[in-house]
Order: sequence, then structure tokens, then C-alpha cells
Amino acid sequence: MIGVAVLGLGRIGRIHAANLAAHPGARLVRLFDPRAEAVTAVTERHGGRPAADAGEAIRDPAVDAVVIATPTDTHLALLAEALAAGRRVFLEKPIDLDIRRVLDARRELGAATARVQMGFNRRFDRHFRAFRDALRGLGRLYRLRITSFDPAPPPVDYLRRSGGLFRDMTIHDFDMARFLLADAEPRFVTARAAVRVDGSIAAVGDVDTATVVLETAEGLPVVVENCRRAVHGYDQRLEALGEEGLLQAGNPRPTTLRRAHARATAARDPLPPSFLERYAESYRAELDAFLRACTEGREMEVGFDDGVRAQLLAEAAVVSLREERRVDVGELARTLGSR
Repeated sequence: MIGVAVLGLGRIGRIHAANLAAHPGARLVRLFDPRAEAVTAVTERHGGRPAADAGEAIRDPAVDAVVIATPTDTHLALLAEALAAGRRVFLEKPIDLDIRRVLDARRELGAATARVQMGFNRRFDRHFRAFRDALRGLGRLYRLRITSFDPAPPPVDYLRRSGGLFRDMTIHDFDMARFLLADAEPRFVTARAAVRVDGSIAAVGDVDTATVVLETAEGLPVVVENCRRAVHGYDQRLEALGEEGLLQAGNPRPTTLRRAHARATAARDPLPPSFLERYAESYRAELDAFLRACTEGREMEVGFDDGVRAQLLAEAAVVSLREERRVDVGELARTLGSR
């Protein structure tokens, strides 16, 4: 059984703690959050012992693995400490808000990053996995589309420290594009974005609506569409067009019922209200994969380098929007790494 420490008990940290407590192969050993009331609430419900600080949780000899779900600006320091202690690490995205620090960390941590799994939970969604498996049946692909709309923007205080739409939200879609494309890495990025939802988002230097076009070396376009507000619910879809037809992965709903009445035709159950409900299953699946890798000593399914590459795409989108140009991802990586 794998002993686990969870660092950070915000929304996602609490989800991970609950899933670990319910997992037959895990034991929730230590919990840390600077808010004592958050730790108390989780320990009373799921067990585990409070730690005075993150270091105490990491160093506990009963801890084999560490889940890092703290604010992004703490990730790299905690990651380095956990790896130095010989722990395996489940790290929430992004690795850091500064891509240069991320690239430096990849060099400095070296082979130890093989013990890191990134928290890209959407790779573990069974609908998206089925979509990826079915892609090979489409023959030559003409285009891919990834749609990701949130029901409502997060609080402005969160947006102020999030790193912006591309690093905070679209990074999941960048990783999904890489997951679907397999070995065909995106080579070029063109981003366009605006503030269409809430003027207060502009005040913190961010955008809320965006379209990004990724292009592979052989010219396949991948269109990513984001918006911070969708009144119809949490909307997550994939679509591929190829020589053998059209492939779509829609939004799962509570039932398959369709209704027709005086006010609507073909009405269906509403979409999930947030990512918590939509991806509940995939959050469990990604931790299960992490624990199996820990137990069996095998390679992580979503590694540290996947986090780096998704973040490079996010950085390319930031540059593209700022400079109003198409960005070569490889050229950007070389420029960022040449210091």
C-alpha cells in the first residue's frame, strides 16, 4: 500500500484527498495546507495526520508519494524537495508560471523527473480515450477541433495570480491536442483572443475568449476554442474530420432522454455545472494510474516532459497574441533555453 501526503487542500487537493482515501492501494498519511481549518475538515472526513509544514509531510518515513496541489508559485520548490527525499510526485499543472524556470528545472532535476506524473486528468476521460482510439480509423486527418467552455469565470483574485487564460485554462487543451496527435507535435501556434465576457478580466491583464490554431509539421490544423462563460453549462467537446468521415466526442449527460414540448424540441438533460462533476471519473483514474506506477515501479503515463511541452504551447500562444504573429514552438524553446 502506498503512503501518500497531500500538499494543498483547495478544490482540487480535496478531490485528490478523497479519492486517495477511497483507493484500496493508498493510505492517506499526511496533509498540509496553511489554512488549519482546511486540514481539519479533510482529516475528520478522510483520515491522515496534519503536518506543521510541507517539509514535515514530505519527510515522514511513512510517505512514499506526494501530491502537490498548492499554489503554482510553490510547485518547483516542493517538487525539488520531494524528489530529493526519494518520493514519487503527482504534480498539478502548470509546473510554474515562468517558462524559463520550468526549462531550468527540467535540466536541473534531470532523471529524477521520471518519478513525476502531471495532473492532466482529461487524458484519463474514457470518452476522450475512445475518441483517440477511433482517430486511426479516419485515415488522413483534415482537421481537429477542441472546444472548452467554462460556465462562468473564476474570481478576479484567482485570475490575477493564474498566469492568464493560456497557462491556466487552455493548457489542458494543449495537452489534449498532444495526446490526440501522439507523435505529431504541434510546430506552430497562432492565437487570437479578446475580453468579451467581463471587463474586470481586462483590468488584470487577461482575456476570457480565445481561438488558437496549432499546426503540425505536415500542416494539420488543430483549432482550440475557449470561453470563460457558457450559460448552457460546462462544455467540453472534440471533433475530427478525416478522409473516412467525421468523429465527435460530445458532453456526457445524466441520461439519454430527449423531450419535446411547447417550449423546446429535442430538449436534453443539462450539461454538468463544472469540471468537478464532468471529470470526477477521470480524477480517480489518473490517481489510479499514478499509484499503479508507484507500486510497479514503471514509467509515469503522463510525465514531467508532457507538462513542459504543454506549457511551451501556452507560452507560444501568449507570444502570438502579444506580437500578433504565428510562433514556431521549436524556435521559441531554443530562444528561451539559451541563457
